[in-house]
Amino acid sequence: MTSLSLDGDPWCSRFHSSPTADRRLVCFPHAGGAASFYFPVSAELHGSVDLVSVQYPGRQDRRGERGIEDLQIMADQAFEALRRWDDLPLTLFGHSMGALVAFEVARRFEGAGGRIDHLFVSGRKGPSVAQRERVHLLGDEGIVAEIRAMSGTDARLLEDEELLRMVLPSLRSDYRALETYQVTPGAVVACPITVLVGDQDPWTPLSEAETWRHQTTAAFDLKVFPGGHFYLSSRPADVIGVLRDHFAGALGA
Repeated sequence: MTSLSLDGDPWCSRFHSSPTADRRLVCFPHAGGAASFYFPVSAELHGSVDLVSVQYPGRQDRRGERGIEDLQIMADQAFEALRRWDDLPLTLFGHSMGALVAFEVARRFEGAGGRIDHLFVSGRKGPSVAQRERVHLLGDEGIVAEIRAMSGTDARLLEDEELLRMVLPSLRSDYRALETYQVTPGAVVACPITVLVGDQDPWTPLSEAETWRHQTTAAFDLKVFPGGHFYLSSRPADVIGVLRDHFAGALGA
């Protein structure tokens, strides 16, 4: 898997060239996740859609950098990197922590006079729901147990002590950013929001996923799939189908 940073910007990765694309999809990973998480989506959609995957500091080619412990700062820096790539209509997709980062980046684009076509948020309760988790305060074993429970990381990595030592700092900083985040009261976006969630996700009850409807002044939709927090890893075709339908509709609009 080869990732090409865009104009040397470490925040923005592209896995497939799509010179004829007329839409751009920007994807935001979960806590502890990396840009490569969205490689399968890029492989399926490239051509008509240019996929840019955000790479947070502290992982893969950015593993030598310190992680960001404030989600608002993370969104500020991601926005500054992405604002040069609005020459095509933008759709944002974020999973778990990435859903909140995508929401905040959408707010920044709109606040600067830009437009987001659509915001897809996956596996995350609405930002107005009180934060209950305190994973970032746990010891290393507690964080590993949380990741194992979510089934979001390759089990082989969890058993490799050297790899664990490399990824634990970014995991902890991501969880601190996620769990200390507070949404600005009354914060909304003007673009439509679609929520995607697994029906067995213990971290995202449907009633709490539905509260995202209060964060948009436009249309809202909720799509439920079989599976847990990482339903999208076991049902990639379903998620890609939702995105295909979105882009097909956007082209016909």
